[in-house]
Amino acid sequence: MSSPPIATIARPPRTAQPSANVARLKSLLRQTIRVSVNDGRVFLGTFAGTDKQLNLLLINTDEYRLGPDAGESGLDGRLVGQVMIPWRLVVRVEARTGAAQGQKVYLKDSDDESMYT
Repeated sequence: MSSPPIATIARPPRTAQPSANVARLKSLLRQTIRVSVNDGRVFLGTFAGTDKQLNLLLINTDEYRLGPDAGESGLDGRLVGQVMIPWRLVVRVEARTGAAQGQKVYLKDSDDESMYT
């Protein structure tokens, strides 16, 4: 016995423009960003996107430890490749938006320090 046909409804075309925040996030795709998390680690990688819960996906990522766990030189990093960072752990996100202007975008909890100064 065959199952009854399933009625599908075509989605109406999106008429509203994406919000300014969505447009800002899209502009960061394929940009190098630095993400600081609450346990003192810093991830430096290429922004590949987010999921529904706003976890950050980075590719070609290096992980650095700050503070007492930093090692002898304090700048020893390791390649972690692709990483998903839960939004609840994120303390700060930095990205450079204009190479010529040297502009910075802080997505959360910014201060005067920058990874580009």
